[in-house]
Amino acid sequence: MPAPPILWLALAGVLLLLELVGADADGLLLIGGVAALLLTLVAILLPVLPPLLQLLLFGALVGAGYGWMRRWSARRQAQPIPPGERAELAEVTSGFDAHGDGRVRWQGQSWAAQNLAPDQRLAPGAQVTVMGREGTRLQVLPRQESLPG
Repeated sequence: MPAPPILWLALAGVLLLLELVGADADGLLLIGGVAALLLTLVAILLPVLPPLLQLLLFGALVGAGYGWMRRWSARRQAQPIPPGERAELAEVTSGFDAHGDGRVRWQGQSWAAQNLAPDQRLAPGAQVTVMGREGTRLQVLPRQESLPG
C-alpha cells in the first residue's frame, strides 16, 4: 500500500519546524524538509508509487540536495575580490602578531585579517592591500608603493 501524502507532509512539517527553531544539522533538516514536500506532491500525483520507491526517491533527493548545498557553501567561503583598476585598500587598526593575525578597517568596518607576508611587520595606521577573503577573514599584503594611488 502506498504511503499517503499526509505522512510526507507531516515529515516535512517536523523537519522544517526543527530547522526553524534552530536545531543545527548543517542544512540537512532544510534539505530533508524540502525533499519531503516534493514527495508529498509525488505521492499525490502518482498514488500507485510503492513506498520503497518513495523512500529511495526521498533518499536520492536528500543526498543530491545536500551535496549541492555543500558545494555551494564551499564556493561561498572563499570569495576572491575581483581585481580592479585600483586594488582595495584597508587600514591596519591593531598590530599583527607573529602568526600574521590582526585587524583592519575595510569598507568602513573592522575585519579580522591574515597577513600573507608575515615577515613584514604591519603597525596600526599602515595601509594594506586586500587580496581576498576566506569566510570573515580578509587576506592582506603590505601596500606596495608601485600601486596606483
